[in-house]
Amino acid sequence: MSMPTEGPTAPRLKDVAELAQVSVKTVSNVVNGTTPVAEATRERVQRAIDALGYHPNLTARRLRTGRSGVIALAFPELPSPYFAELAVEVIAAARRVGITVLMDDTGGDPAAELRIASGLGDPMIDGVILSPLGLDQATLLSRSREIPLVLLGEADLGPVADRVHIDNVAGARAVTRHLIDEGYRRIAAIGWQDPSPRATAEQRLTGFRTALEGAGLTVDQALLPPVRAYFRPDGASAMRRLLKLPDRPDAVFCFNDLLALGALRAAHEAGLRVPDDIAIVGFDDVEEAEYAIPSLTTVAPDKRHIAELAVRCLMERIEKRYDGPSRLITPGFRVVVRESSTSAR
Repeated sequence: MSMPTEGPTAPRLKDVAELAQVSVKTVSNVVNGTTPVAEATRERVQRAIDALGYHPNLTARRLRTGRSGVIALAFPELPSPYFAELAVEVIAAARRVGITVLMDDTGGDPAAELRIASGLGDPMIDGVILSPLGLDQATLLSRSREIPLVLLGEADLGPVADRVHIDNVAGARAVTRHLIDEGYRRIAAIGWQDPSPRATAEQRLTGFRTALEGAGLTVDQALLPPVRAYFRPDGASAMRRLLKLPDRPDAVFCFNDLLALGALRAAHEAGLRVPDDIAIVGFDDVEEAEYAIPSLTTVAPDKRHIAELAVRCLMERIEKRYDGPSRLITPGFRVVVRESSTSAR
């Protein structure tokens, strides 16, 4: 009678160390994020982890450290390419330090955001990364469970948690300045919301106005059509209104790329050439922007850096390596110039 054969054993830290040609301690540092590791070494260890399919033992980790290695991540609009792309980066950054991510979509509902900020009432969740839309400071302070929290985005809820956000004013000013430098003078903006603007709308309008006024140009209210939301149909509708004006704009700054893609479509339907008849620029640098026809000039936040900073801040709080005042961290951005704004001017 033959003896049953054993199934394949799960890969261990030792196996990862041997494949990556590093010590077990180095692999542990990469997996647990306990000690900084040189980037080249970390990447070599991560390749070995991926090749072997190594997964940390969460039960053993919780018994050893009191933590599960699981965090929650929530955005208000996951169908938005910007949030989807940022979510991918957060998951990758968390994986690099051996952390598992649970995701949720709040729809901007304050009650859903508060539930996430309270850790979903689940003691297995070590911390939360949240991009709030409807939450206010008073509501956040009422959360039922004090759990490490990092906020993403423009909403300023006061010194209640670390926050990672891009400089929207500077980004909007830079891309508007690009249009001015290209020779455009009657510049519209699509993205203002009335009567309850988002912080994003306020900040990007401020940057737009600052650039125009700095160049001695007038901010024409007729060139600021309000939108309901930040999706392609909203951008197309606003652009159609602009094109009906007796003195239509020669360039348009859209407060995100989806608005800009809708505006591109409306310009095409009107028989206009972009950028020769009208230039269009956006904000966010979603993947679709590069493959639009024409390709879209846009402001590119450093999504990978945003994700790494958010995960790092959260882990410092979870592991009690930092217990100081809340931090406001501002990653960089760049203006990516493509076909939609460069002309023979």
